[in-house]
Amino acid sequence: MIVENKYNVKLSEISINNEITNKALLGDFEDIGGIHSNMAGYGLLDIPKNHLSWILLDWKLKVIKRPKYAEKIIVKTWSKNAVKCYAYRDFEVCDEKGNIMAQAISKWVLVDVEQSKIVRVEGNILESYNPELNKTVFENEDFDKIKEPQNYMSETQYKVKRADIDVNNHMHNLNYVDLANEALPEEVYREKHFDNLRISYKKEIKLEETVKCKYAYENNKHIVAIKSEDDKILHAIIEMW
Repeated sequence: MIVENKYNVKLSEISINNEITNKALLGDFEDIGGIHSNMAGYGLLDIPKNHLSWILLDWKLKVIKRPKYAEKIIVKTWSKNAVKCYAYRDFEVCDEKGNIMAQAISKWVLVDVEQSKIVRVEGNILESYNPELNKTVFENEDFDKIKEPQNYMSETQYKVKRADIDVNNHMHNLNYVDLANEALPEEVYREKHFDNLRISYKKEIKLEETVKCKYAYENNKHIVAIKSEDDKILHAIIEMW
């Protein structure tokens, strides 16, 4: 099953050259994915009934042509097969003529919120999403492990605010993009949008925690590692290029 929805690029979603940001694109993906989960019976409003919640592990985004302010776009998503405890979802953004503007893949786990344990995605759960087993957006849809840099060029600190927290009482997935942008050197941030983005989530961040956002540039990629204040916990690692 392919689920789609139409969106208008809003003023709050643009930055350089009146173009949509990567965070806004991920926000549209989050929204359409939620619509699909609601249809399948495993959405946000179903948690009190089935005690199951989806947790995001990885994003991979590629922008081909960046939508601009007030442009109408069509966002599509579909579930794919599940492997053990992991479920996969693809996304496409198209203009009104059907031209592909952006593509993304994501990796998830399903968690029993009462027992705080991961649930295998199989049987009726998978079937309820009517997965598209043969449709993919990328030739290689593997999530290769991102290696943390050995040396960093700079770092910033951030104390988590109430506005950062989502319904799971963790920092919202999209806000990690903001942390990564803040860690970039000014000349890098002002240069352009990054048309390739990869986020790997490792450990949730909670209210009033202070995190370090450590920046490195390796293999033509801008890399930000988000770590605990004492450097012992890696919360997430983001690549931009």
